[in-house]
Amino acid sequence: MNHSVPARHPSTPGPVPAAVRLFANLLGVEPPSAERWQRLGEHLTVGDEPMDRLVGWMSATGMEQLRPLFDRALTSGIDSVADAPEALRAFFTEVETAPAWVDWELLRIGQRAMRRGGADGMYIARDVSLLGGYQFSGFNKTLLRTGALEKGSNRRFAETMQWAMDTFVEGGLAPQGVGYRSTLRVRLIHAFVRRHVAAMPDWRGDEWGLPVNQTDMAATLVGALIAPSAGGLAMGLVLSPREYDAIAHLTRYVGWLLGVDDAWLPRDFRDGIRVLYHTVAALSEPDESTKQLAMPMAEDPLQWNYPLLASLRRRLARAQHLSVTSAYLGPRAMRSLGLPAYVPPWYPAMRLPVNLTRSVAALTRRGGLDRAAQRGYREQKALLRIMIGDDEATIGESATHVSRVA
Repeated sequence: MNHSVPARHPSTPGPVPAAVRLFANLLGVEPPSAERWQRLGEHLTVGDEPMDRLVGWMSATGMEQLRPLFDRALTSGIDSVADAPEALRAFFTEVETAPAWVDWELLRIGQRAMRRGGADGMYIARDVSLLGGYQFSGFNKTLLRTGALEKGSNRRFAETMQWAMDTFVEGGLAPQGVGYRSTLRVRLIHAFVRRHVAAMPDWRGDEWGLPVNQTDMAATLVGALIAPSAGGLAMGLVLSPREYDAIAHLTRYVGWLLGVDDAWLPRDFRDGIRVLYHTVAALSEPDESTKQLAMPMAEDPLQWNYPLLASLRRRLARAQHLSVTSAYLGPRAMRSLGLPAYVPPWYPAMRLPVNLTRSVAALTRRGGLDRAAQRGYREQKALLRIMIGDDEATIGESATHVSRVA
């Protein structure tokens, strides 16, 4: 099927952060071919047909009656819904049946590896992937129309982090597992957002494509799961080759659950870097919305919840996170984000020997990987608590208004 290419797609690959380019070069990843570049542009107009069709049917038939049935199928399986409508049964029968390529043991290894990334792995996801992702001005057009500024980046990242932690829990991606449920909730919200934003009178589809399209979803997926594990190397978070490929397998299955086209799902870790490299080269086009979203996020640590010496620790946290962003993204990206062009990389430098020592211990001692994963998961939960206090990070809460009007 041929799709038109929206005006936002550049004619040639754009610049990418130095860390991404370095990793791609080390792994021998080539720039996108002309054919792949064309597909990246075409997929800016492609959504998630199975979920879009389901949401369209639910909206036409009666969302108030059908949403509880969706939630019941999500938490207890489609067979728990008596006389389930055919459209609902068809969708859940498909997602409850894992593809033949899924290797559950490899998923378990990938989940454990992501847990042992600890707080530092989450810092890369926040300070590099999410904050750096605000250079994707085409994606920002959708974010701003779903109230991203009003809800705040702190809440948005807390929800993203909760989703990630749900997918990392052992058994979380089995049908009805906590990660499976969270991922399908995100997929449902994406469909609501696509439907709501595309219908807005100021949405320019010929210029911007479709909201929450395949290319944007692929970039977000690898940015959330592949980039932190690759970037972790510079902070001493070293994994085994099998663990890196297990993270790619985890990314592929989570992407399948999210409705991402198989063409953009990694087969191994090198392939994950390829998707990251190609999508960043296609999407990194800063505009005025870049600073509008990035600058408030850089200030978020000044509101975090520290029990002792709160004022001092907030200022330290702000400096720490800017240190991570600057180290990975470089001066050009920092300027486009409206942040100081250079911040000394003191935090990554300080963590490098600590994490390197821990990584060696985890990889060489009996039971080391499991202990490292337990410690890392405790760090992740503690970070979430610092960010939002005793509040719950409810996935989709920041987009509730969109699902009501879809």
